[in-house]
Amino acid sequence: MRILVVEDDDILRDGLKVGLGLAGFSIDTVSTVADASEALAVDRFDAVVLDRMLPDGSGLDVLKTMRRAENRTPVLLLTAKDDVSDRIDGLDAGADDYLGKPFDLDEVAARLRAITRRAAGRASAQLRFGDVSLDPASMTVEKQGCTIGLSRREFSILQALMENPSAIHSKQALEQRLYGWQEDVESNTIEVHVHKLRAKLGAGAIETVRGVGYRLGRP
Repeated sequence: MRILVVEDDDILRDGLKVGLGLAGFSIDTVSTVADASEALAVDRFDAVVLDRMLPDGSGLDVLKTMRRAENRTPVLLLTAKDDVSDRIDGLDAGADDYLGKPFDLDEVAARLRAITRRAAGRASAQLRFGDVSLDPASMTVEKQGCTIGLSRREFSILQALMENPSAIHSKQALEQRLYGWQEDVESNTIEVHVHKLRAKLGAGAIETVRGVGYRLGRP
C-alpha cells in the first residue's frame, strides 16, 4: 500500500517513513504544500498522512484542493493543535481521520488500515479469497489454515490482488503500489514476485492476462 507523508519536521518525517515501512507500507515523503500538490497531481496513492501546519501554508489547503478535484484518497490529518474546533475543521474539510501529536506509530498504521478499508467499502479487517486469508495488521497469510511465509513485496502484491479479486492489475499499477520514488525497479521485478507467490500458494493462485496484467485465479 503506497502512502504519501506530508510532514515538515525532519525527525517525524523520517520516523514515519521507517516505522510505516516496517508495517508493510511503501512511503513517499514531501515537506511542503507545493510539493504535496505536485505529488498528488502526478501520482496515485492509497492514502495520505498530512500535517496541518506546513512551512508554505496549511495542510487544510492541500486537503480542500484534493476534495474540490474529486480526489477521494483517504487522508489522515496530523497536528499539534488538538482542540475540538481544530478537529472539526479538519474533518469538515474532508479528512477521514485525525490524530494529534505526539502519536504512536502503531496507531498511525492502524488508522491508515482503517481509513483505506472504509474507503474500499470493506467491513472486515481480514481479506479472504477461496482458502487463502490475509491479515494486513499482522502481515500474515494462511492457506487452508497453514501460515505461508511471504516477503514484504510478495505480501503487498497479494494484498492488492485480494482487495479487488475480480480486477486485472497491470504491472505498472503493481509497481506504483510497491515502490516509492527513490527505489529502483528492475524490469522483471513483478514477474519474479508473482512466480514466487505461485510457488507458495499454488500455480493457479494468480492468473496472467496476457498483455494486460494479473488477477487472482478462480478458487
